[in-house]
Amino acid sequence: MSSPSQTTGSAKVDAIVQQAAVTAPAKLTGPQLYSRFALAGAVCCSVTHGALTPVDVVKTRIQLDPATYNNGMIGGFRKVIQSEGAGALLTGLGPTFAGYFLQGAFKFGGYEFFKQQSINLMGLENASQYRTGVYLASAAAAEFFADIALCPLEATRIRLVSEPTYANGLIGGFGKMFKTEGIGAFYAGFGPILFKQIPYTMSKFVVYEKVAEFAFSVFPKKDLSDIAQTGVNLGSGLIAGFAAALVSQPADTMLSKINKSKGAPGEGTTTRLIKIGKELGLRGSYTGIGARLFMVGTLTAFQFAIYGDLKKALGATGGVEISK
Repeated sequence: MSSPSQTTGSAKVDAIVQQAAVTAPAKLTGPQLYSRFALAGAVCCSVTHGALTPVDVVKTRIQLDPATYNNGMIGGFRKVIQSEGAGALLTGLGPTFAGYFLQGAFKFGGYEFFKQQSINLMGLENASQYRTGVYLASAAAAEFFADIALCPLEATRIRLVSEPTYANGLIGGFGKMFKTEGIGAFYAGFGPILFKQIPYTMSKFVVYEKVAEFAFSVFPKKDLSDIAQTGVNLGSGLIAGFAAALVSQPADTMLSKINKSKGAPGEGTTTRLIKIGKELGLRGSYTGIGARLFMVGTLTAFQFAIYGDLKKALGATGGVEISK
């Protein structure tokens, strides 16, 4: 038989547990959770790509006209400023921001979604054991849908950068391409963008996950401050960005080439790609790799840092982790 003090103590414990259950934030699931993942991804991609628009302008000029822009990234900056003014470094900012806002939402939100579907299909234990395959498959599926959204805006961006007098900004460039060349012009580079972005994203996520997993095995996440966790995200993202840039560079160069101008009458996309590939060769396909390593490494590092912090701020903590 319980004493009055034991009964009182038990009641207090029950009250504390009930209060904790009321005050503890419920984990989000379903559309509420994935919409937050998507928003965090949209913001981190649009902000980082938008901020690095000047580097992207120089990188694209080097790819499209290596004979003129033959002094590396710093020389490319100087040449653009001298010939066109500093404002030219922001060419394509509108389509860059809009395109990567959409792409980031599908990429990061889709990655989390497909990763969870893999866990549901395989079970947590199997998904954890074969997590590299889960990361790769989830990233590939997410990027496919992201590229459908990105491709028209990326085609507009490249046209604006390659032909500075083509149109005035996103709306003007988008409208002119649609009116003069039709909707097919927006997807002329869909093959190259898939060839570029899917390996890029697969490399980006799997390398990030592996590097972060190693870092947190050495420095347990539960023992790290929020600032230290952001530092791990930055470092892991930087390494992932370098790997992704190297893997996807040839397709990035081909994408710039195919969107520079429209093809000859009756010339199909496949024929144009084969022709461009032969003209470039392996060495030519890595034109501008220095600028792109800097750009992709930097933006990927900050993407994962921003994404991790935004997920916390938005309460998107309902995802299941399969890292060891």
